[in-house]
Amino acid sequence: MPPPRLVVSDIYRGSSYGPKHPLAIPRVPAMLDLCAALGWLPPGQLLESPRATAAELARFHDPAYIAALARAEAEQSVDAETRARFGIGANGNPVFREVFRRPATAAGGTLLAARLTTAEGGIVYNPGGGTHHGKPSRAAGFCFVNDPVLGLLAWRDAGLAPLLYVDIDAHHGDGVEEAFADDPAVFTLSVHEAGRWPGTGAVEETRSGGAMNIPVPAGFNDSELRFVLEEAILPVVAALRPAAIMLQGGADALAEDPLASLALSNAAHWSVVAALAHAAPRFVLLGGGGYNPWSVARCWAGAWATLNGWEIPDRLPPAAEAVLRGLSLDRASGRNPPEHWFTTLRDAPREAPVREEVRAVVARAMALFRPAVVSAVA
Repeated sequence: MPPPRLVVSDIYRGSSYGPKHPLAIPRVPAMLDLCAALGWLPPGQLLESPRATAAELARFHDPAYIAALARAEAEQSVDAETRARFGIGANGNPVFREVFRRPATAAGGTLLAARLTTAEGGIVYNPGGGTHHGKPSRAAGFCFVNDPVLGLLAWRDAGLAPLLYVDIDAHHGDGVEEAFADDPAVFTLSVHEAGRWPGTGAVEETRSGGAMNIPVPAGFNDSELRFVLEEAILPVVAALRPAAIMLQGGADALAEDPLASLALSNAAHWSVVAALAHAAPRFVLLGGGGYNPWSVARCWAGAWATLNGWEIPDRLPPAAEAVLRGLSLDRASGRNPPEHWFTTLRDAPREAPVREEVRAVVARAMALFRPAVVSAVA
């Protein structure tokens, strides 16, 4: 089996949703620069991301929407009708310089990951992917194209089943769940902050195609994520025996994120990566949310190290520290960043008691779990 592969592209370098947007920050470039400083970019493990074609995007998205997205990039503007119909240029989904090329490249990377793992098995990480809110004909939640859906469809088109999609972003993976609502071959499992945008993902939303939602309370800690992993995620894996697993690893569930209220360390995040990476013959890890540049870069770099079994140093070398000291955030949490954001990769553990609220939602989710619905198609 090949070593883990990492999908890279220069499309993200210098790209921004705009100076006031949460995605004004560098994320993939900061992660890659940090990995480079640590010697974690072996050339033989790097894959240049292709750009998905309009025909490939149309496997899930409305061709008229894709055409409008390409037109918005070319003209750097949209008219009122396009804005109302497709959500481009509205509700946090701005027109920016690479508004078509960037999401199309993210989708191309996830499609590449799906196709490579179909043919060869193994592990592929596309940190530019994970845009899980995109709808067939509409931008949503900073997501213009739904690359997880496209990757899962590529697996389905290759005849793989059952498939498991796990989402640990702070926000519910609504676009992916909706896309496979009636497909018993794809099971979606989302762990997300209760009450957070988009407001979906209640535990009762199981859907006929197979879904589990675990909405967790603010302050969700490392001990509670371990409980969810051991009592829900891994039992689902054991019951389904998936042919492939896709994990959306958004970093906005970490304690420092400005757009969520969860309290995880990046080490807890990595524990999910480690638990799932070899739980199926094929594993694809995606990026996702994350709006603090230090926590995203440190989390995603550590996830890549986890996939490779590389040791994470207690103290970063000067070159890696320089990468982190070069980042900035124009929000309250970025004005006085603590020293350990510059000097370490691994967060201190954020352990605390597992609250009854978390135990109850896991018990309810597992009581609603119907593995036979999915496993019957295998």
